[in-house]
Amino acid sequence: MIRKYLGKGKTYFEGWYFKQVGGKKGISFIPGINLEDGKEKAFIQIITNNKSYFVDYKIEEFKYNDNPFSIQVGKSIFSTNSIHVDINDIDNKLFVNGDISYFDSENIYTSCFSPNIMGPFSYLPFMECNHAVITMRNKVNGSIKINNSKFSFKNGLGYIEKDWGTSFPKKYIWCQGNKFNDSSASFMVAIATVPLKLVDIKGIICVLKFGNKEYRFATYNNVKLKKYKVIFNNLDIVLKKGRYQLSIKTKSGNSRKLLAPVEGRMSKEIFESISASVEVVLKKNGIIIFADTSFNCGLEIVE
Repeated sequence: MIRKYLGKGKTYFEGWYFKQVGGKKGISFIPGINLEDGKEKAFIQIITNNKSYFVDYKIEEFKYNDNPFSIQVGKSIFSTNSIHVDINDIDNKLFVNGDISYFDSENIYTSCFSPNIMGPFSYLPFMECNHAVITMRNKVNGSIKINNSKFSFKNGLGYIEKDWGTSFPKKYIWCQGNKFNDSSASFMVAIATVPLKLVDIKGIICVLKFGNKEYRFATYNNVKLKKYKVIFNNLDIVLKKGRYQLSIKTKSGNSRKLLAPVEGRMSKEIFESISASVEVVLKKNGIIIFADTSFNCGLEIVE
């Protein structure tokens, strides 16, 4: 995807999201590029439970491979198997170093009809923002040091996704968690205002996995949004599809500032927590078949 835009004077962004949690600590890395009217830049954003950081790079410091997938920004390298972070930002007194390995990765079900979480919408060429889940859940080992703070992960949990296009949605919610009491469970939901050519729609993508089963609720499989409330930066959502009903309730933790793209420019301030919690209840024919709470969740609410 990137080759189509680099050096063409286009407006574009592409970013990857690598989240890992262990114990009560979490850290996410967002490497990416943004192309704004011919100006090409790379960046790494970092978010922890208490702080966030943005590091700029020249586009010449960005490298990538499609197969096997890997991204290099400066001296830091990100892949589906590992992360090596080496950031020495003397001007901003930010020093981030460490290595993380991923194993036992799990992903969502894919097919020709649904090559990723966006289903058949993945094939539309004019989408403002595209989304893909790369890994719903993986195990994490390793450690990262940010200045004098150390983040250690021993059999921690990870999640990887990506976004690309021209702009983030004007309004959206996003939540992800896989630190449930049911150690097999993982979850993500995103609901956004999606501008199509003639009308705006509320797009929904949601996956709950547990016990080797996947339950997907999405606009393209006739999900119904029965309840949608945002109360003091928390969510109360009910989705219904056929015999299944999914209830989602969140409690936000500390939110930290990130930058999101608008027409290629990383200029929109958004706030994300990676210390939120989400309570998920799945019913089939009115009978509860899953009820659990995940901690150390990612949560963004842009309204």
